[in-house]
Amino acid sequence: MSLSDRLRIGGLYLGGLLGPFGGAMTTSMLPELGSTYDVSVSATTASLTAYLVPLAVLMLVSGTIGERYGRGRTVMLGYAVYTAASIVCALASTYSVFLGARVLQGAANAFTTPLLLVALGSTVPVERLGRALGTFASVQAIGQSSSPLVGGLAAEVDWRWAFVGVAAVSAVLGTLGLPRPTAPAARAGGGGRLRSLWHREVGRLAIVAMAGWACLGGLNFLVAIRAEDVFGLSSAQRGLLLTGFGVVGLFGGRLVGRAVDRHGARRCGFVGGVGGGVLVALCAFWTPAAGLAAGWALCGVASQVLLVSLNSLSLNAVPENRGGAVGVVQAFRFGGGALAPAAWLPLYHLAPAAGFLAPGLVLAGVTGLAFGRRARPVQQPPVTTSAAPER
Repeated sequence: MSLSDRLRIGGLYLGGLLGPFGGAMTTSMLPELGSTYDVSVSATTASLTAYLVPLAVLMLVSGTIGERYGRGRTVMLGYAVYTAASIVCALASTYSVFLGARVLQGAANAFTTPLLLVALGSTVPVERLGRALGTFASVQAIGQSSSPLVGGLAAEVDWRWAFVGVAAVSAVLGTLGLPRPTAPAARAGGGGRLRSLWHREVGRLAIVAMAGWACLGGLNFLVAIRAEDVFGLSSAQRGLLLTGFGVVGLFGGRLVGRAVDRHGARRCGFVGGVGGGVLVALCAFWTPAAGLAAGWALCGVASQVLLVSLNSLSLNAVPENRGGAVGVVQAFRFGGGALAPAAWLPLYHLAPAAGFLAPGLVLAGVTGLAFGRRARPVQQPPVTTSAAPER
């Protein structure tokens, strides 16, 4: 493998980090944003929503667009828009302009992350795909976990420097392009069609992804509330407790990937979803605070197992439109995380234990039904032996 291809493969992982990093980077700079634009701190939380909503919505079609018009071309355009939007965020003189640029950031991210996953699947031998996806998931965990810290440090000087930094990284990634595909069944697109995604397997994976992040990956807010209500933890202590979820995922991603390679994505997805549901339900009863911290860290392991399994399965769900299938599953994943507060917070206020028992039961039930039986085999398209370049 040439040096340029090695750099491009490294760029796939760095691009996987950039998405969640950019999405969460305003978390720790909300007071500074409010001071700069003379708006309330509660109003600055819209900077998170402005990024996530277009990301989730556009992922429904971004992968298919990339397959039709060329993955490499689409990703490079995505990085160009992301770079420009980040610069506008850094220079915005009004809050409305800043929010508009955040919308563009999220929209651009929708056209990179799914296609980066497909490009990774196109260059890694099938017997090592789980490990590669596990590493990708670990890198994403780094992005999500480090973003508030880096954003907070930048805000100590000037929060705008954080956006200058991500603009520079995005610009470099846009010049690298994608590595040449080597897996015969994963050539560059050209025939992606939205109607090809009307497949039972895609629907099954999308529902599991939504349940996984509505009932597990998106419950950090509820764990933080319980940590304050029951154990009286300070904001710093709550933040440390929640960090365990991402840290365990960071160091366990490659091990999870090996398990997927060895035991199969469907079996591991079943274990991750059902086991994660049980662990979420137990969060209502863990004591003392260290017990809740350990239980939530174990939930991070279950989340990684489920994520790597879903990524592996979605890459193979519709061979003629891999990018589209990955995009739809990721869209439902982010949508589930966005629904979590509205779904479970009212129930928690009624009965705190039910706030954890209900999502735990939903996750275990949905995953058990989806992965408890074999999926119908997907009709494979004819495989050609000549490599097509990424466009």
